[in-house]
Amino acid sequence: MREFSLEIPAPQKWGEGLVSVAEGEPLVLDVRVESVHEGILATGEVDTEYTGVCGRCLGEVAESVRVAFQELFAYPGQEETDFEVQDDHVDLETLVRDAIVLSLPFQPVCQPDCPGLDPVTGERLTESTGSPASEPIDPRWAALQGYSTQDDTTDHGDHDARA
Repeated sequence: MREFSLEIPAPQKWGEGLVSVAEGEPLVLDVRVESVHEGILATGEVDTEYTGVCGRCLGEVAESVRVAFQELFAYPGQEETDFEVQDDHVDLETLVRDAIVLSLPFQPVCQPDCPGLDPVTGERLTESTGSPASEPIDPRWAALQGYSTQDDTTDHGDHDARA
């Protein structure tokens, strides 16, 4: 058994959604490799940071991510395996990349209760403009918008209701 602590830069951009780990972003790895009967068992954790945009308001998002992984690298043989020992070495890049990309949020948010964008103006609802927001008027009632009962001077008293 051997244990390693490594800090290496991400070899390329990992992730294709709203957030990703940028190329060159430091990856801090704590790895333990053990020789077992079937091959080499790699267990560890990786720490890094992802950046991107909020899925609601399109604001900048930067969060740290910590992912645990464990995989058996089998000795070359008759059986087909995902990971194999190559010349007494194991290549952790694919394993670490897959673990990180699968842990990235699909719909990241800048804060848990992010209200998003105003559907009319497109402004971020988290940024207050100082003016009160008006409720949108249903277009079916728009013709009544100018009508006010306070301006009405006619008498609405007793009307002769004949059938």
